[in-house]
Amino acid sequence: MAYEYVKVERVNKTLVVTMNRPEVYNAIHSPMHHEMEKIWNDFSADPDLWVAVLTGEGLKAFSAGNDLKYTAKGGEGSICGTGFAGLSTRFNLEKPIIAAVNGFAMGGGFETALACDIIIASDNAIFALPEVRVGFLAAAGGVQRLVRQIGRGAAIDMLLTGRQVTAQEALSLGIVSQVVKQDRLLEIAFEKAEAVASVSPSAIKATKRVLNAMDKDSKLPESLLYSREVVDELRRTEDFKEGVNAFVEKRKPKWKNR
Repeated sequence: MAYEYVKVERVNKTLVVTMNRPEVYNAIHSPMHHEMEKIWNDFSADPDLWVAVLTGEGLKAFSAGNDLKYTAKGGEGSICGTGFAGLSTRFNLEKPIIAAVNGFAMGGGFETALACDIIIASDNAIFALPEVRVGFLAAAGGVQRLVRQIGRGAAIDMLLTGRQVTAQEALSLGIVSQVVKQDRLLEIAFEKAEAVASVSPSAIKATKRVLNAMDKDSKLPESLLYSREVVDELRRTEDFKEGVNAFVEKRKPKWKNR
C-alpha cells in the first residue's frame, strides 16, 4: 500500500519504514501519525513480517519531531490512539522495531526512537528533548522512557535543559546500542534485523509480551496519559503560545511564567 508521508518496503521478513517528509526534516503531523498507526497495525497482524527497521528519509534527520509549523498554521487533526508516530502508547506489539537514526532525532523524533526496541545511530546523529525551550513538555514518552533508559540523574539533565547529545555520548549513556558510519547505517540495521529474524519468532513474541507487561506493571500507560493531561494544561499558558510563535519566527522566546 502506498502512503503520502511514509515509505514502506518488505525485505524478506523485515519491514522497512521510512518517514518521508525530508523538506521538514521528517517532522510528524497529524496525517502522518495516522499513516504510521496503520502501518504498525498491519505490521503487527502480518505473520510473514517478524521485525521492522524505522528510519528517516535523507541524510540530515531521523525526525525533527512534532511539526510545530504545521500546528502554528492551524493544521488540524490529532495524534492517533496509539500515540506519537503510532508507537508511543502502543503496548501490545509483540514484534521488535529497530530504529536506524540517521542524523538528528529531536523531541518527538527522539521519543519515537525511544519507543523502539533497539536504537542504532549514525556517527552524525544528535539526540535531544528540546521541548522546554519552546514552552512544551516531552509528553510522548520522553520523560518516562529516558529516565528508565539512562537513569533519573542523566535524564533530568537532558529534560530540564533540552541540551543536545552526540551519538558517542548517547552510546556512553546507554541510549543507543551501536554507533556506525552513516553510509553503513541501513546495512548494519538490516544485519541486526536478520539476526533477530534468525531466532525463534515465538520466543521473540514471548519476550516482547513480558516486556510489555513490565511496562504495564510499572504503570507506564497511566503515566503517559497523565502527561497528556499536563500538556492540555500547558497549552493554555501564555508561555506555550510564546514558545511556538518564537520557534516559527526564529527568535528567542520572551517567557512570562504564566
